[in-house]
Amino acid sequence: MKRQTANQTLKRLAIDLASHPFLLLLAFLGTIAQVALSIYLPILIGQVIDQVLVAGSSPVFWQIFIQMILVVIGNTLVQWANPLLYNRLIFSYTRDLRERIIHKLHRLPIAFVNRQGSGEMVSRVTTDIEQLAAGLTMIFNQFFIGVLMILVSILAMLQIHLLMTLLVLLLTPLSMVISRFIAKRSYHLFQKQTETRGIQTQLIEESLSQQTIIQSFNAQTEFIQRLHEANANYASYSQSAIFYSSTVNPSTRFVNALIYALLAGVGAYRIMMGSTLTIGRLVTFLNYVQQYTKPFNDISSVLAELQSALACAERVYAVLESPEVAETGKEVLTSDQVKGAISFKHVSFGYHPERILIKDLSINIPAGSKVAIVGPTGAGKSTLINLLMRFYPINSGDILLDGQSIYDYTRASLRQQFGMVLQETWLKQGTIHDNIAFGNPDASREQVIAAAKAANADFFIQQLPQEYDTKLENAGESLSVGQAQLLTIARVFLAIPKILILDEATSSIDTRTEVLVQDAFAKLMKGRTSFIIAHRLSTIQDADLILVLVDGDIVEYGNHQNLMARKGKYYQMQKAAAFSSE
Repeated sequence: MKRQTANQTLKRLAIDLASHPFLLLLAFLGTIAQVALSIYLPILIGQVIDQVLVAGSSPVFWQIFIQMILVVIGNTLVQWANPLLYNRLIFSYTRDLRERIIHKLHRLPIAFVNRQGSGEMVSRVTTDIEQLAAGLTMIFNQFFIGVLMILVSILAMLQIHLLMTLLVLLLTPLSMVISRFIAKRSYHLFQKQTETRGIQTQLIEESLSQQTIIQSFNAQTEFIQRLHEANANYASYSQSAIFYSSTVNPSTRFVNALIYALLAGVGAYRIMMGSTLTIGRLVTFLNYVQQYTKPFNDISSVLAELQSALACAERVYAVLESPEVAETGKEVLTSDQVKGAISFKHVSFGYHPERILIKDLSINIPAGSKVAIVGPTGAGKSTLINLLMRFYPINSGDILLDGQSIYDYTRASLRQQFGMVLQETWLKQGTIHDNIAFGNPDASREQVIAAAKAANADFFIQQLPQEYDTKLENAGESLSVGQAQLLTIARVFLAIPKILILDEATSSIDTRTEVLVQDAFAKLMKGRTSFIIAHRLSTIQDADLILVLVDGDIVEYGNHQNLMARKGKYYQMQKAAAFSSE
């Protein structure tokens, strides 16, 4: 993923926030109102003091006093309403951002998703966006108000005393120099913090999802050690980042306190020397100095938080900026067009350009054939299916469906013609009905039940508390592996695709159930082109065509009888399987 600079990230943030113009306008007007009322209050305070010193209690005094009360009430209401506006704007933005990144993930190449850990991506969508929202909240609540307060305070101070204002302007940049120096150091550390947090999240996700494997291999100690190292790295970067960022506020407060004391002394001296400066105007000026210097403290704190928010935003926008899968096909493939004849024409492919797995593969598969793909692990069996489904683009050659390149069709319409049952089951959070109807949401209850019966899943569904309305939590962890597999098989029966792909589809099912499912598959595969990836060679002996893959090459192909007669690679595999079963 391409890494963005802080300026590029800020630009993207500004553009995205501007997509909510109404809320942004209200937030802008609320900020102006808060600053205007805050600036006006010291003027009234100074007038009240001068009025008391000159004339004591008078009608003018009470008029000014009433104005002060109204300004205080108005400012309180504005300060109550502004955070509500800011939060509405920020959470509208983060809601849209989450939706965009989820939509983006579904448009990215499969290769990209496979390279990223699921825990890492979860961290970007959840933790990083939450951290970004917290940073933006501080920016609106403190940074924008602070900047505007500084500018208006300068104009107000110039109206009171030019020399003292120049003194303020000469001294206060010290605060910004200190905060900028610390912010540059903390930005790098906050970047490292977010990266190590992603690694930490990935390890936790692996630990929770792969508990059975970890415990079966007694790898708990190793996994705990890895998590300990990730925690140590995260703690180290976090402590360093927090240390640097936490020094900003005390440093700037110290400088600002010195400036305030100096100005109070200068102002008092000017009054004693007979200047036109009054006590009330000095109090007003010192109030402006506080209003001028206080935002520097807030801004310095926000700058530290901003570095963390920018680091998180950078990771999120890096995903959004990643190149999507280019849609090369224009034609929409419909079911009535598909007969099922498939041809690989001089296909070459490698997951990495320098390492070609499949080299110059050519094979013709007649429509309605039952094709079995066998071979050792890593031979390219699943890769062949990935290419057929256009999960990965081929390096050279072409793949034809009924004589036409599959790249002429849109991915969505092409994949709609395939039904897949994989070795690894996946169930979503929802009811049994919803999971079976995953590929056909409009299916009726009768159709879902028929599909479940065909897959031999109805018998255990009837035993569940709410039968087909039983809700599955945590991706169906309450079901056995075999039951979950039966539900995924039922999905295919409901979709009734034109081409079937079975990747170790019955590997998790007991022998008795497998016989029933194989019989159901036989009915479903009748008249349809079917691809079966199997390690149990006994299940594919009736295949019309058996492809034997070794290192990406088809070294043999034919039916079971022909391959056995050749006594080649397939014959050796059958003998080895028979020996291992004895």
